Amino acid sequence: MTTSTTTGTDPVDLRDPAQLLAAFPYLLGFRPENSVVLLGHRPPGGVIGLLLRADLPARKHRVRQAEALAERFAASPHTGVTAAVIGGRAPRGGRPPHAGFVHHLDRALAGHGLPMLHAVWTPGIAAGAPWACYQDTVCGGVLPDPRGTVAAAVSTEAGQIAFESRAEMERQLEPRSPGALERRAAALAALPAPPWAPAEAVSSGGAEVRAALERQRRGAGPPTDDQAVRLACALADKRVRDACLATAVPADTVIAKEAEELWLTLVRELPAPYRAEAACLLGYAAYMRSDGAFAGMALANALAAQPGHLLSRLLAGALDHGFTPESLAGLARCDGVADLGLSDPPPGVAGQE
Repeated sequence: MTTSTTTGTDPVDLRDPAQLLAAFPYLLGFRPENSVVLLGHRPPGGVIGLLLRADLPARKHRVRQAEALAERFAASPHTGVTAAVIGGRAPRGGRPPHAGFVHHLDRALAGHGLPMLHAVWTPGIAAGAPWACYQDTVCGGVLPDPRGTVAAAVSTEAGQIAFESRAEMERQLEPRSPGALERRAAALAALPAPPWAPAEAVSSGGAEVRAALERQRRGAGPPTDDQAVRLACALADKRVRDACLATAVPADTVIAKEAEELWLTLVRELPAPYRAEAACLLGYAAYMRSDGAFAGMALANALAAQPGHLLSRLLAGALDHGFTPESLAGLARCDGVADLGLSDPPPGVAGQE
């Protein structure tokens, strides 16, 4: 299992292994365990590129895992890679564990012309945990409190949460009520056509999205069965779905945050295959705010709901190859928000910052 993200210019001191290790929960969005985390360096050298987490492989899979991970970094420009292993115990007086796997990673990266600039280990990311280097036996120390890092401060200010585990982060996408999904799936299957005239599809679909955002601002709670069915029909129209992409750009606006909350709600409230559209919008929104881990989970959810979902496949491929959010911002049509009549709420309305 792998997790990809691209972090752009997050405030992390790449020269301090302890600070870097302590920042991983905030860079990934969750605290990694029994993992290898690879961090790509982009030219001119001070910018973080692709950040990739994978489960530590069994001994028999080390070479294949190393080659697969190295290939991901070769797909976009990087000047080198830093490797971090989280998990295992170091023998007294010996090298950190999983040294064989790190050696295979070094060789695989070199095969793509990428140097391993640094390789570090810690048994777990927590205050006071030991850390050590693979390439220098006198390099090491103890980790600071992850909550005291610059990355933690920036993430907290932005309202982002570092979950204790990947599983905890992924549980956000679980259905609220399986029974409600069954009722809505039956209602959608029995629906001969969308509940509005073809000529009014975009305007009516936009009205459904606006109404859902307004209910969310009022704290009205989950949608009713009828509201969920109508929203599923609205997003099933690709013109409406594509216009909704524009809510994600710029990522720091109120409408971007509110829309992402709505897509998350609908991922939990809509049955497959309709859930795929909401999950795709959620993945794009997370991608645009540089939360690649959650974006990957949302896009995987979309593809589980509808395996042939084209936009989700394209976004997942871009994420896997380390494309920056800026390079994909053009997917959001500039007039999309205007098309649907969506905008930031006026001052004094719940949700306004």
